[in-house]
Amino acid sequence: MFLKKLQIINFKNYVQSEIEFSEKINCFVGNNGVGKTNLLDAIYYLSFTKSYFNTIDTQNVRHGEEFFAIHGTYHRNGGLPEQVSCIQKSGSKKQFKLNTKEYERMSDHIGLFPCVMVSPYDRDLINEGSDIRRKFIDSVISQFDKTYLDILIRYNRLLEQRNSLLKQFAENRSFDSGMLELMDEQMAQPATHIFEKRTEFLQGFLPIFSYYFRFISGGLEEVDIRYESRLKEGNYLDIVKDATGKDLSARYSTVGIHKDDLLFDIKGYPVKKFGSQGQQKSFAVALKLAQFDFTRNLVNYKPLLLFDDIFDKLDPERVQQIIDLVSRDSFGQVFITDTEPDRIRRSFNSSEISHKVFEIQSSGIQFLY
Repeated sequence: MFLKKLQIINFKNYVQSEIEFSEKINCFVGNNGVGKTNLLDAIYYLSFTKSYFNTIDTQNVRHGEEFFAIHGTYHRNGGLPEQVSCIQKSGSKKQFKLNTKEYERMSDHIGLFPCVMVSPYDRDLINEGSDIRRKFIDSVISQFDKTYLDILIRYNRLLEQRNSLLKQFAENRSFDSGMLELMDEQMAQPATHIFEKRTEFLQGFLPIFSYYFRFISGGLEEVDIRYESRLKEGNYLDIVKDATGKDLSARYSTVGIHKDDLLFDIKGYPVKKFGSQGQQKSFAVALKLAQFDFTRNLVNYKPLLLFDDIFDKLDPERVQQIIDLVSRDSFGQVFITDTEPDRIRRSFNSSEISHKVFEIQSSGIQFLY
């Protein structure tokens, strides 16, 4: 699979631009702040129906305009060209279409055009709260498992209702145990399914992640990912029943799969506390490369791979290893941003791999070679 053409109108800092890409490597070079990352985000939008960086769609409309539009022309497995379109008008519902047919549910599009973004923000996976890591594992599984995505959406809706119920109990100074038990019974099956799928996923994901980390780091450090969940202690209904008093006091659900976490270790210690900036960056990149590999093996074609500022906080040798890796046939179309055109030129000097380089300026996009 590859993206042949991208057209954007009024998206972030762009008025109107159209680009035709190489089927293999595409590089966006230019100073900070000119919009290199915004191009990657537009591509990400077409895979996930939303921005990687800003989930409020209307805030991605160019200042002073009433709408933005993103159109992409894809080729999958030798088939006919397919057009994916996203249009957001101020004050209106977002429109998302595949070949002119609008989706009734955005979730129906997830996984059709898989994509992996590698960004400096990925260090948030290591340094921020557990919700970031849950979103990561859920987004990976959802790209190849529609049932999982539907069940996850269902669980989150029930969770909102349960939290509203707990708040209502507190405000009314009342408690209806039967109503809470009924809610918990509805949540038990989706919670158990999500727990089991996350467990199964990590069993297959960890060896792939370990391989890529060893590749990037030169095999010097041992790493591990551990899944932390209260459901390892027993069944869902028993766990939430034991937490009833705490939930009533807190006015929200204090236990459940929405509190699960991934623990990242290097040499047996938390990478958040004991990993250097380079080790943390390598850890985050390895997570995303493993995501690519895992997804590719399940959907049977190669996702797009987006590298935003890959050169930051990695030494030149590690960066060149990554460039050489993604140039192989096992990887498909790749997009890379960098502030230094000469560094991009050096990275591909000795390579015969097909690539295009675009210079991004505040005035527009120029094809260099």
